[in-house]
Amino acid sequence: MKEFMAENTKGIVAKAVADFLRHLRERNASPHTVKAYKQDLTLFAAYAGSRGWKQIDHIAVRGFLSQLYDKGLSKTSVARALAAARSLYRWLAREGVVEQNPAKLVATPKLPKKLPRVPTIEEMNAVIDGEMPEVAAFPERDRLMLELLYGCGIRNSELTGINLDDIRLSAEAILIRGKGKKERYVPFGDSVKSALAAYLPERQEILEAKHKHSGALLINRRGGRLTTRSVGRIIKKIAVAKGLSPDVHPHTLRHAFGTHMLEEGADLRAIQELLGHERLATTQRYTQLSMKHVLQVYDQTHPRAK
Repeated sequence: MKEFMAENTKGIVAKAVADFLRHLRERNASPHTVKAYKQDLTLFAAYAGSRGWKQIDHIAVRGFLSQLYDKGLSKTSVARALAAARSLYRWLAREGVVEQNPAKLVATPKLPKKLPRVPTIEEMNAVIDGEMPEVAAFPERDRLMLELLYGCGIRNSELTGINLDDIRLSAEAILIRGKGKKERYVPFGDSVKSALAAYLPERQEILEAKHKHSGALLINRRGGRLTTRSVGRIIKKIAVAKGLSPDVHPHTLRHAFGTHMLEEGADLRAIQELLGHERLATTQRYTQLSMKHVLQVYDQTHPRAK
């Protein structure tokens, strides 16, 4: 792939890609989103070379996807590259640069439908309740991380971005900065409150010992802000030690939050608000995860189901 990316990317497409990425940054798009678009669209620009927009039709876009397959990319990666090209063209159309979107005429590669395996309520309680396993190097902090991820349904990046000043203890809520710098308040319960009470004195002790000041809620043993990579590693270690699948990562706990709330009867729009989803369609994925429960409720309650 590196050789492919190193090919000639000079041309009108490459310039448009650079402008589009700049536009995304100005719109406060997630760094992960910008990185993904950059990777895929750099490949597209390399493929286009010195061709102009009128020379890139849907057959050329298919040729681009074919080249990606030839280089060993998976269906998922190819589908993402096609989606990136469509987004680029949509932006170009709004800017008046192109009139048509040839990428729309190309079918998306069929992907296997995989729903994430979500731990049950009992499994999650087993992970968080009781003593932290020996692999937990900082038990008080690690328990708080688990409580926040599962108890508030926040993203890994949102978790590491929490500052001490964002905690509203009296209101039992946390100010969360989500994607696109959008802010929302997320409530927390007694479990998070207890975990905070156990962790905060330990946090203060570390900072005093290191002669450091930090606004971050979650810190490492050196007094620095915890990174998303560290969170992922810690969560996986604890989950495995507590008997869960090695596939567990911080986002798994967010899925569990949404799924379990839906199973317990929460309104879908309330879950959307708590999770910080811009579109309800994103939240509706949890209806797929909870379909078994929904069918049970229907069978038990709807008069025409009996």
